[in-house]
Formats: sequence, structure tokens, C-alpha cells
Amino acid sequence: MQLLIIHADDFNYSLTGKTPVAEEIDPNLVNETGNSFEEPLVVFCTVEKEDAKNTENIVRQAFLEIKEIADKLKPRILVLYPYAHLSSSLAAPSLAVSALDTLKEELEPFYQVYRAPFGWYKRFKISCKGHPLSESSRHITESGTAGGTSVSSKKTREDVVKDVESEFFILNYDGAEKKIDLKNESILSDEIFGDFPSLKKVVAYEEFKIKDGETPPSVSAMRRLEIADHEENSDSGHLRFYPKGTLLYKLLSDWAEDIALNRLKCMEIETPLIYNWNKPEIKGQGESFHERHYSVLVPDEKSDTGRFAQSKEFVLRFAGDFGLFSMLKDAKMSYKQLPLRFYEISKSFRYEKSGELSGLRRLRGFTMPDIHSFCLNLKEGFDEYQVLYKTYADLAEGTGIEYAVVFRIVKEYYDKYKNKIIELLKYSKKPALIEVLSKMKHYWALKHEFQGVDSVNGSCQLSTVQLDVEDAKRYGLNYTSETGEKTGCIICHSSVGAIERWMYLILEEALKKNIPVFPLWLSPTQVRIIPVSDKFINFA
Repeated sequence: MQLLIIHADDFNYSLTGKTPVAEEIDPNLVNETGNSFEEPLVVFCTVEKEDAKNTENIVRQAFLEIKEIADKLKPRILVLYPYAHLSSSLAAPSLAVSALDTLKEELEPFYQVYRAPFGWYKRFKISCKGHPLSESSRHITESGTAGGTSVSSKKTREDVVKDVESEFFILNYDGAEKKIDLKNESILSDEIFGDFPSLKKVVAYEEFKIKDGETPPSVSAMRRLEIADHEENSDSGHLRFYPKGTLLYKLLSDWAEDIALNRLKCMEIETPLIYNWNKPEIKGQGESFHERHYSVLVPDEKSDTGRFAQSKEFVLRFAGDFGLFSMLKDAKMSYKQLPLRFYEISKSFRYEKSGELSGLRRLRGFTMPDIHSFCLNLKEGFDEYQVLYKTYADLAEGTGIEYAVVFRIVKEYYDKYKNKIIELLKYSKKPALIEVLSKMKHYWALKHEFQGVDSVNGSCQLSTVQLDVEDAKRYGLNYTSETGEKTGCIICHSSVGAIERWMYLILEEALKKNIPVFPLWLSPTQVRIIPVSDKFINFA
């Protein structure tokens, strides 16, 4: 809970209109003269999503903080003023109203307390007294109270990866391994990367953040060629596709489907776009994505008394796991049926930072073809991993794009599977950057990425496969073993890559050439017939 506390000479406000989540109030409170208070202590309050974990404790801490200040200042009245602008992490309206009402009840035995209506647009004027204690702020969290600071329980990338140490190696497909120091930019010398130019570009861009400073030419080309553009009436990072772009999009989507259904023999499913954020398994996985998600706040249903009923907080899907895992939790799987592969292509949403958004490369709304393979044990899981690696290597080679391979793997798994990884690198005839982690920091123990390289030496992730050893326990994904016991699956998460990313890299690859050209099967115009005379037009 965020509090901004001001000791004022006077404070007045009037209601100007309802928001969709406005609570019902006494009509007498809505008037032209507004509501005025002399010598008040005005407490601007924002109830946050995180407060739902222990609302009673949060409210109690807020009460103690406000009472301590009020005991020193002796105001005539306390005004609790709902104010949504102290945080971007807002609680559901029902939780906010309940917390404010409880806070008011806690304070009333000691002071005259007034609570302004929740969910209304208001006009207000305040005259701060200006003495040393007249302005203060508090951030109330489960771990305590911060004065004048902002302390959040939302997990950042740093929170997720803290205490995890990394070592880096270059592993060639001939088995040669060289340890490198990614704190030392001099490693980008030809002595280390001379034979691996694509991998050098990826390491320079991804690990050292070395950028040419040029905007990828596809950003302007996608408009000039009438492929795609930003939709001004949507959020940043959401595109509209013109007819040519839609053709490219559909062809690549069909391509991904053909791989999944015909080559890998997956079963196709479809699941919702919106999920309950209060489910522990969904919130737990959200932390793996550093909570970069769209929150969906829906108007609460109201009871006959006008009070807010209990509401739920939702998120737009940021990964393709939730619906499938929920489906399989209710299914009966036998060891005889495994491995099982499921395919789904759907929109995903991640609230990337605005400065990171770029053309077709990084979006907030994108189309992800997902494949999940459910396996008996670690051996079968790694066998499946190898099948998927080779499949995606064939596809990347077939499109002609420039790419490099990056593995990220927990040390105990690297020690166990190093020789198998070398075999995979031999198959793709590619060296790899290997990040060896001291311990697990996500649900996967091993993953790799094919990093596509654009025309300005930037890179972005395309295909990926992840060997998941945790989610079966989190979601209750079990099969019946040969002995009749319930046993957790090993899961391979994989994707050929976001459709928009493929559009980006295929366009960038074309723009590297003196005469840009798409692969024939993706070209919106495959043949042009040019009559040399008007008399041939009808024939043409």
C-alpha cells in the first residue's frame, strides 16, 4: 500500500464523474459545493496488488503509521482519499475498497475519519501547511514500511537470478572447448571468434550490448513494402498487417503448423488468452518472465447493497503453458502413451519496456507456435530434446537466415550431457556459446536458442527448446507408471519461434543483398508478366 500524507490548512474536492469501477454512494454526497475540510490530515491511498497476500497485516501497518503521524500533528479530521496514481500495480477494486474501509474502522476510535468515494473522478484543491512534518510518504509491504521510498514485492530479473553464478564457454562441434570471460570485451578478437563470425555478432550484441546504432532497415521497409505498421489506436508494440504482410504471416503460420502436425505428429489444441493471476502456479511461472505481463482489471460485480463483491485479477497469456497444463492435470496419462506432443498457435502478450520495442523484432503482442512434449523420464526427455533441436536446425538452414546457437544449462546437466550437446552441434555444423549456471534459476535445467542475426549485426531469439524438470510438480502433471504409481512428467517446451520474428529476420536477410528478394514461397508477388505492347495485355 502506498500512502502520501499531507497536513493541510484546508482541503476540498468534488465529484466529476464515475469510472467503470465506481462504488455506489449516497446521492447527497454528489453536489456542486463539494466536500471541504479545515485543518485535515489528508492520506492519499493506493492499495496494490501485492497487498492481497496479507491484507490484514498491510492495513494494520498502515493504521500504525498514520496514527503515529496524527498523534504528533493533532489534525481536526483524517481524510482517507483513494488515489490510484501512486503505483502502477493496482489491487482489484473489491480489495481496495475493503482495505480502505477496514483502515477507516481501525482509525475511528481515535479520530474523526472521512473516506472519499472510490472509483470516481474528482476535482480537488489542497493547501499544504509547509512545516517539516507536513509532507510524508510510506510504502507498506509485508516485510515492513519504507518512508519516502518505493519498495516493491514484484520480482525483477535481478530477484530471479540472484545467487546464480555463470561460467561461459565456446564449444565447437569438433569438441574443442574454451572458457571465456564475458567481463572482458577483448575476447571478441579474431583469435577466439575468427572462425565463428555469426556467433561473434551474437555475443557482442547480447552479452556486451555492442550495437551499431543503426535502426534495422526492416523497420522502414515493412511500411514501404506494405507489410506491417504500428496501429495507433492500440498499445505500443501491436501491429496491423496489410494484405502482403498477412500473406507472409499466414504462410509462415501454415509452415509452423505443418512442422508440428505432419513432421512431429503433434495433437493440436486451443486454450484461452486470459487467466486467473491468483492461481499460484500461474503467478509462479509469471515470476520466471519477471512479471512482464498485461494485467486485466475487470469491473467488479456488485451485490444488491451496492457493495463490491469479490473479484478476480486476470492476466493475458505470456506463455502457452497454462491452458494445456490445466487440461492435462485433469487427464489420465499412462506410461504406454508417452511421449505425447501437443501443438498450439496463439497470441501471447508481454509488456516489454517501450524503449525495447522495435518493428517486427520485439513486440508486446505476438504469435507463438508452441509444442509441448511430455516424457517418461530424463532420458526420454533428452531424446525428445535432440529430435526437436535437429528439426529446428533443418528449418533454420532451409530458410537461409544467418543464425548462431546459444545453450544455457545447469552445471550438473552440462557435466552429464556435454558429449550429447557436441553431437547436436555436429548436426547443425555450428559452434555454441555455453552458459553454465551454478544452480537452477527457472523451471528448465537446459535450454538452447537459435539467435537470428539481422543486417545491422543485432540478434534476436528464434527457435528454442527447454528441458523442464519443475512444472510437472507445480501443475500436478502426472502419469501412471508401469508399477501403478503417479509419476511426474519431464516436459520439453519448444517453439519454432514467433511468426513476427521470422518475418523480421527473413526481411532482414533479404535486405543484406544488393537486390533484396524473398524466398520464392514467401514472395507476395512470385511472377510479374510485363507486356511489351498494348496488344498483348489481354493475353497477359
